[in-house]
Amino acid sequence: MADANRLNLSAGVLSVCVALILVIVKLWALGQTGSLAIAATLADSAMDLMMSLGGLAAIAYAAKPADDDHNFGHTSAEDLAALGQSLFILISAGVIAVAAILRLLDDTVTLPEREGAGIAAAIFAIIVTLGLVLWQRRVARITGNKVVKADSLHYLGDLIPNVGAIIALFASARFGLGYVDSVVALGAAALLAVGALRIGRSAWDALMDRQADPAMIKGIEAIASAHPGLHGYHDLKTRVAGSRVFVNLHIELDGTQTLDAAHAIGASLRRAIIAAYPRCDVLIHKDPVGVKKHPDDTR
Repeated sequence: MADANRLNLSAGVLSVCVALILVIVKLWALGQTGSLAIAATLADSAMDLMMSLGGLAAIAYAAKPADDDHNFGHTSAEDLAALGQSLFILISAGVIAVAAILRLLDDTVTLPEREGAGIAAAIFAIIVTLGLVLWQRRVARITGNKVVKADSLHYLGDLIPNVGAIIALFASARFGLGYVDSVVALGAAALLAVGALRIGRSAWDALMDRQADPAMIKGIEAIASAHPGLHGYHDLKTRVAGSRVFVNLHIELDGTQTLDAAHAIGASLRRAIIAAYPRCDVLIHKDPVGVKKHPDDTR
């Protein structure tokens, strides 16, 4: 868990640093070229910086251990942050799409100057952003952190506007065309919108205590079915909070065995589930095999 927290924090800190560097580089490029495409990517990087700072705060808060007020930890902060990020990305996609359409309809667009400086800045931004995205994807794959995943999507979407800026600057310098980047921007907006909706739905499901992925549930069932000492199981319930999955399971054991023996079987099953799914928090209740529900137990 500590290693996962360090990986998540490293991705958050790197995201803030990259956004800050890109803001500085694009400010310089905008001063050199006066390009609308560079101005658009500068505004996007400035928003990235604000969102990355918020994401880093959420990652740090979610990493806090459980306490008296939050017995199950603080990982739901990941879902709240991811939901906010997805809404932000969706709005950004809409703004980009509207700006691209308006630019396509505008006959008075001013062509940029010193396109070479702008192209160099955009290439630098692509290289730095790609490195960040690759690291974020690796961290998200290991830890399952939704904030890192959402931030990775946003920066991946940034690659397309930067490529569009290069194409637009080249087209302006070579052919005097000022509208090429608008088409690329519309594609980027669509990509961002689809990804934002996917991440937003995942975060919303977690906040509403939706069960874990069906494949994980089947995997847990398979582990329980094959575990030695068990005569059966029932009432398997799961819920997701951030990158954590909480698992409740009732197992049926030989009622004549000692408490020590029953505890050993339950503890062994818990270790087996966590070994297969390290992000799980597992709580196991032990029932004697064949026990009937008490009439006073309404649920």
